[in-house]
Amino acid sequence: MRIFLAGATGVIGRRLAGLLCKAGHEVTGTTRTAAKADSLRALDVTPVVVDVLHADALTPAVVAARPDLIIHQLTDLPSAPGTPGYAAAQEANRRLRIEGTANLMRAASAAGVNRVIAQSIAFIYAPGEGKRSEDDPLDMPADGVRRGTAQGGVALERAVLETPGIDGVVLRYGFLYGPDTWYATPPRPPSVHVDAAAHAAFLAVGKGAGIYNIAEDDGAVAIARAVRELGFDPAFRIA
Repeated sequence: MRIFLAGATGVIGRRLAGLLCKAGHEVTGTTRTAAKADSLRALDVTPVVVDVLHADALTPAVVAARPDLIIHQLTDLPSAPGTPGYAAAQEANRRLRIEGTANLMRAASAAGVNRVIAQSIAFIYAPGEGKRSEDDPLDMPADGVRRGTAQGGVALERAVLETPGIDGVVLRYGFLYGPDTWYATPPRPPSVHVDAAAHAAFLAVGKGAGIYNIAEDDGAVAIARAVRELGFDPAFRIA
């Protein structure tokens, strides 16, 4: 299968690219900087240097790749919580989820793609008792940075799930931990190891529809749907 992986040099993207190529898929992966192109070639990924915020460049890049499937693993989060630049990074990431996702979905339509898998987040549910399920409301009334995060997540999910002619799959990840992330161990519920997060997207290439919580069974969100329909295993690690 020909797969267009947006965000191929990110912490999930790199792991996912390796899984996809080892499974025999032909992967075209994006990076915003030419300096990272060689790292993609080392994974047997065909690199495309493009910024998804630039729709005029993105659409021809997607069309040229002739993908059967698009996977959206784009983020823009260089600054960890509590560090300088965190608030600005969150705003940039909100813009990426809103404008970048809209551009990517338009490119998908132009390329005739009928399936898109996208990264969302599992820690923006509205407060409530018990585990939050995929059918529970998100925390749109929140204030500050959390409100912007929720706005970005909702816009991304709507674009992926409501674009005509495209079957959308949304993976709501918990807080990432593990190599190359901000945390060595689970920071707080819901959390998910970066390897398990990448594997969930790999599993969704051939199965699933709609929204899935991708996290550990730590009491914050229900993961039964992902386990049942995708075969998701939060204990998965890349050898």
